[in-house]
Amino acid sequence: MRAPSHNARKREKFTIVMANNAESSTGIPTPEALAPVMADLRRDDRDRYLTALLAPPEAREGLIALYGFNLEIARVRETVSEELIGRMRLQWWRDRLDDIYAGTPPKHPVAEPLVWAVARFAVPRTVLEGLITAREDDLAGEAPADLAALEDHARRTAAPVVSLALRVLGQDSGPAAAAAGDVAMAQALTGILRAVPFHLRAGVVRLPGDLCRTAGLDLDRLRDRGPTGQENALSDVVARVAARAGEALASARRHRVPRRALPALLPARLAARDLKRLTQAGFDPFAGSVMRVDGLRPLVLLMARIGGERRQPSG
Repeated sequence: MRAPSHNARKREKFTIVMANNAESSTGIPTPEALAPVMADLRRDDRDRYLTALLAPPEAREGLIALYGFNLEIARVRETVSEELIGRMRLQWWRDRLDDIYAGTPPKHPVAEPLVWAVARFAVPRTVLEGLITAREDDLAGEAPADLAALEDHARRTAAPVVSLALRVLGQDSGPAAAAAGDVAMAQALTGILRAVPFHLRAGVVRLPGDLCRTAGLDLDRLRDRGPTGQENALSDVVARVAARAGEALASARRHRVPRRALPALLPARLAARDLKRLTQAGFDPFAGSVMRVDGLRPLVLLMARIGGERRQPSG
């Protein structure tokens, strides 16, 4: 075989250099830039962190960037001592959207990956603004008036995140998009039920006020003393919210979704698993089997991903 000519070697070298330059010019976040975001997700939003790792390589950075932003604004409520401080922090992010959409990120670990993601996947600014507004409305710490108000909270905080994930995966239309709202509803409601002990320790109740009154659940007493003496009433309320989450899962299962969309919709599998554990515990969110860390979650997600199920994941 003849060796490549001098000119051929030069053309090959030029092609490689141009390809490398094109790749670097895309601005894909480096592993170093993503590391602090991934560390936060691994610690504080492990379910979404795990599903991002199971996404196709070309979508992984986008999911991590958007999940990181969502976590950053979602945890404001738990990390501030006063509502005003929380509003100031969220307003900072609202103001920084001008810079982010101009391609000039502020000095914040979440901002650099986010700048790349909103440009790469044409993320509508209104979606990020809506997430910030939803978290602002959440700062007062008041219990939702009724189940409809709790569902509205889920639609405004969880549904946009699932929709953004589908956008990154190129599946933001069709059956996957149709299932997104139900998946988000199930994920959000089961997450709230699992977090009841944590919320009560912080003096917060996120259970529907009307259901609490019907069950005879004293919210002030619940905040001050926990569930002692009110276990049955608390279980009644949890059961009603769990039933609504189950309805959302049943609705999601009716959609046949492409395999590529699964990383965005896999939280439904975890929601079904959480509902099963709650049911087996008599809807007691303080039961050891419910509060215990579920070490099988990564395996559950991996098996669902490998299986490539054509239907929305269920329990």
